[in-house]
Amino acid sequence: MAEQNFIDYVRICCRSGAGGAGSAHFFRDNRNAMGGPDGGDGGRGGHIILRGNKQFWTLLPLKYRKHVIAGKGAPGGGNHRSGAYGEDVYLDVPLGTVAKDAETGEQLFEITEDQQEVILLKGGRGGRGNSHFKSATNQSPHYAQPGESGKEEWKILELKVLADVGLVGFPNAGKSTLLASITAAKPKIASYAFTTLQPNLGIVSYRDHRSFVMADIPGIIENAHEGKGLGHRFLRHIERNATLLFMIPCDSDNIIKEYEVLLHELKMYNEELLDKPRVLAVTKSDLMDEELKEMISAELPENVPIVFISAVAQLGLVELKDLLWTRMNK
Repeated sequence: MAEQNFIDYVRICCRSGAGGAGSAHFFRDNRNAMGGPDGGDGGRGGHIILRGNKQFWTLLPLKYRKHVIAGKGAPGGGNHRSGAYGEDVYLDVPLGTVAKDAETGEQLFEITEDQQEVILLKGGRGGRGNSHFKSATNQSPHYAQPGESGKEEWKILELKVLADVGLVGFPNAGKSTLLASITAAKPKIASYAFTTLQPNLGIVSYRDHRSFVMADIPGIIENAHEGKGLGHRFLRHIERNATLLFMIPCDSDNIIKEYEVLLHELKMYNEELLDKPRVLAVTKSDLMDEELKEMISAELPENVPIVFISAVAQLGLVELKDLLWTRMNK
C-alpha cells in the first residue's frame, strides 16, 4: 500500500438539492374554462448518499473533491403532475468509514457493509401544489408551496482500517520492520520517531495455505487519547482490528510501564478495546540472553501471552504466527 495513496481522513462541503416548487395551476380544456386547481407537487431535492464498497480501501477519490452538489428538484405541473426528483449523488467509500459533523464533531453513522447506503445530507422537500389547499371555503387557491431549500454543511469522513491483527506500540518499536519481514508490504523504515504516518497493510502467509491481514498502526504516545501526537487519528484504526499485538523493544527503560501506558491509552480512548484478544511481543530479542528473558517474563502480566522476537534476526516469528492464529480463532 503506497503511503501517499492511503487517505484516511477527508473534509468535504456537501450541498443537497433544493426541492421543486409546487404548481398553482387550474384545469382548462375546450369545454371547461374555469376548472378547479390541479397543480402538482414539486420534486424533492437530491440527497448526498454514502455507499459502502468493499473494493475500496482508501478515501483517495474524495481527497480532491472538496464540494459535492446534488441536483435540484423540478417544479410541479398541471393535471397533478409531480416534478422529477433532483439527482442524488452517491459517494462510494471503504467499509469502516465513519461520517461526522465537521462543526460539532458528532459521529453520525458508520458504513460497515458492502452496498450499504446511508443518507449523509437530505435534499429539500418539494412544495405542495395548489390542489392540496382546496377547501369548502376556498375553492380556487391561487398559491402553492415553494420548495424547501437544500442544505450546505461540512462533513468529515474518517476511515478505520480493517485487519485481523493490529500492531500497537510506541514509535520505533519495530512494527514496520516486523510487517516488512513477514509480509510483502514495503513500509517506510527509519531510525527516527513517527516514520509511519499512515497505516500499512500486509498479508501474512500461514500454514496450510492460510493467511491473515496485519496492520502497522502509526505509533502512539502517552496522552494520545487526548489528541496528542495526532492520537485520535491513530487510535481509531485499532478499533477494527480483531487481535492486538503489543510491541515493546527489549532495550526499553521499563517494559512493564510501557505496556501499562499503552493499555491506559486504549482504555481512555475506548474501553471496549481492552476486550480484544491481545499478545505482547518483546522485540530485538536477539540482544537478550535466556536469563534476561526469564527475568522479564516473570515481571510481565500472566493474562497476556508473551513471545520474544527479532524481525531482523528472524527469531521467534514462527512462534508469533502460531500464537496470533490461536488468539484470532479462540
